[in-house]
Amino acid sequence: MGESGLGREREPSVMVEVHVQPGDAQRALRAEVLAGLCGERQPRELSPKWLYDERGSQLFDEITRLPEYYPTRREREILLAHAGEVVRASGADTLVELGSGSSEKTRLLLDAMRGTGQLRRFVPFDVSEAFLRQAARGVAREYPGLPVHAVVGDFERHLGRLPAGGRRLVAFLGGTIGNLKPAERARFYAELAAGLAPGEGLLLGTDLLKCRERLFAAYNDSAGVTAAFNRNVLSVLNRELGADFEPGCFEHLAPFDEENGWVEMRLISTRPQAVRLPALERYVNFAEGEVLRTEVSCKFRPEQVEAELSAAGLRLVERWTDAAGDFALSLALKR
Repeated sequence: MGESGLGREREPSVMVEVHVQPGDAQRALRAEVLAGLCGERQPRELSPKWLYDERGSQLFDEITRLPEYYPTRREREILLAHAGEVVRASGADTLVELGSGSSEKTRLLLDAMRGTGQLRRFVPFDVSEAFLRQAARGVAREYPGLPVHAVVGDFERHLGRLPAGGRRLVAFLGGTIGNLKPAERARFYAELAAGLAPGEGLLLGTDLLKCRERLFAAYNDSAGVTAAFNRNVLSVLNRELGADFEPGCFEHLAPFDEENGWVEMRLISTRPQAVRLPALERYVNFAEGEVLRTEVSCKFRPEQVEAELSAAGLRLVERWTDAAGDFALSLALKR
């Protein structure tokens, strides 16, 4: 046990540091369901994190390959063209990635850092311990001699646990920042910036505002994969809380909210229904047409991103977009 009392386990070139303890996710889910489904909140709402169990992650992987869903391809296009520039402009020797540590995009950055001779350490950060251990071992095998310091944590609670040392570049890719509402984003940027040393940076992926038809198509695909992904959260509640949701009695819809500037993933009750939540000794009534919001995905103007980063003490130094101008990568350094 380390000084903090948290588990640390070593294997050649790999250390795994765990800040999410058994039962944390179950307790968080119960608290959120009590507040978001059983409380007075309107619309009823759940965090998008509950969409990503094993089945949900598989479905999302399918979504990234759909013709309508452009963000993954556009971000990869930017990295293929500009990863070397990102590395040189950041001056970093340590890559910290919030989220998946096994994606091709991660390797594009690692390869660029290795190509310039800057790569000293990789710090993947994810809430899933099993996934992170597998990803860390995979990177260690692929990059012999590279120290990998994996951190199991929730970026909404454990950003302050990111290991110090070297000159770090924190990559937060995939447009995941868009799942945070404005106040949540401000807290995220402030907490991240507080833990960075001057000159350390954030590489941020953001989906840009575009025509509403393309946004609608991206989140309401003709094959129904996004609908299955969205309904899967009801299966998560059934499994984890003993609930009796009938996913087929909820319709998927993801419209663009003009006022808030986000796509809003909704599950809409197709009939009046009462759902039991035995683990909470509660039940929840849905009227026909009542909405359960499962995710927001904010779309950004470049100047909005720069202003939000600046408010947290992060200075934008470079911005890259794909050829179509659909997606942006922004590099900001701590002042």
